[in-house]
Amino acid sequence: MPPTSALLGFALVCLGLVLTPGPNMIYLISRSITQGPAAGIVSLGGVALGFVFYMLCAAFGITALLLAIPFAYDALRLAGAGYLFWLAWQAVKPGGRSPFQVRKLEIDSPRKLFAMGFVTNLLNPKIAMLYLALLPQFIDPAAGSVLTQSLVLGAIQIAISVSVNAIIALAAGSIALFLATRPSWMLVQRWLMGTVLAGLAVRMAVEAKRV
Repeated sequence: MPPTSALLGFALVCLGLVLTPGPNMIYLISRSITQGPAAGIVSLGGVALGFVFYMLCAAFGITALLLAIPFAYDALRLAGAGYLFWLAWQAVKPGGRSPFQVRKLEIDSPRKLFAMGFVTNLLNPKIAMLYLALLPQFIDPAAGSVLTQSLVLGAIQIAISVSVNAIIALAAGSIALFLATRPSWMLVQRWLMGTVLAGLAVRMAVEAKRV
């Protein structure tokens, strides 16, 4: 099992990422507003399946990579730091598009909603980089099985992401109305998340150089 500090740190990163606008959030919010909260939850089921797919692929792949290639661990950590810097810029750059800006979508069946949620997550570069570049830095080979640690961290990410996205999907209409009348709240959220992500990126980069 990873140490408690690693679990808490990873949970914080996952929370920051799920609150940072991305393809999953934009799709779920647009679907909930267009077709209702129930459609958003069905779509979220597909997104969750995509998380499980990534978790299993990354867990077995990372285990093999860290055992086979010297310095792979440090390379992944540095890549993770660079990716967090990129996410921080995406959060604060001028002209960023609000995820609560509704897109017109066609009315789809539950089966298609689930499938589209799954595909949207599989094509989401933020999730791919989360598992390939960020997750390894919280794994300590000396703490036990790398595979077990990967699965535990992946389960934490899935639990946080699904819980937060479920709340957002159910409250999408109310949140959109609230932000439409208070645009300053979105600006504060963007700068807050950008600061947190940039801080985590600096910490990762500095620690990686010390290894």
